[in-house]
Amino acid sequence: MTIGPDGQPLGVLQLSDALGKARQYGLDLVEVAPNARPPVCKILDYGKYKYEIAKRDRETRKQNLSAKVKELKFHLNTDTHDYMVKMRHAEDFLFKGMKVKAMLVLRGREMLRKDDGRARAVQIVADLAHVASADNDPKLVGRNINMMLTPLPVKKRVRKYTVEDEVYDDVPEGADDGGPDDDHDAPHPGGAAPQTQT
Repeated sequence: MTIGPDGQPLGVLQLSDALGKARQYGLDLVEVAPNARPPVCKILDYGKYKYEIAKRDRETRKQNLSAKVKELKFHLNTDTHDYMVKMRHAEDFLFKGMKVKAMLVLRGREMLRKDDGRARAVQIVADLAHVASADNDPKLVGRNINMMLTPLPVKKRVRKYTVEDEVYDDVPEGADDGGPDDDHDAPHPGGAAPQTQT
């Protein structure tokens, strides 16, 4: 079955006749349904066809990615370094277009400090405001304060948290830190050094 460039069926044609029709239009003959009986071919611009298929695939991938939800758990007493690591992870997920569910877990007597928990939840939203917006206000569900963060449009996203190499300024280069591997001539704690056989 051959379909013309306007979408109208031209009928069942021999391959040579269908190719001739495609040449008349200055277009290509593309098999769009090879498993059908008879196979379906369409007269169209192949470059444009490939572009539209790639565009459709990109849209599908983007929709699948935005459907993914990553979950991050926080606590009231989360250390500053751990908090920054979680912020970097959240920023990475949001930059990739994924939603992030931030959960502030209240343990034991922390349930008495719900206001502190809500304040921390608001701080999390504020710290990620450069890449995301909160879908809802932080709400208490059981022992967790939950909130869903949705990425901002691509052009509005800004990177704020970067991985910086740790630098140790307090130890000068070549200084002996007193580690056990620095003193090769020191006696073995058990007396004699272990013997190696050659």
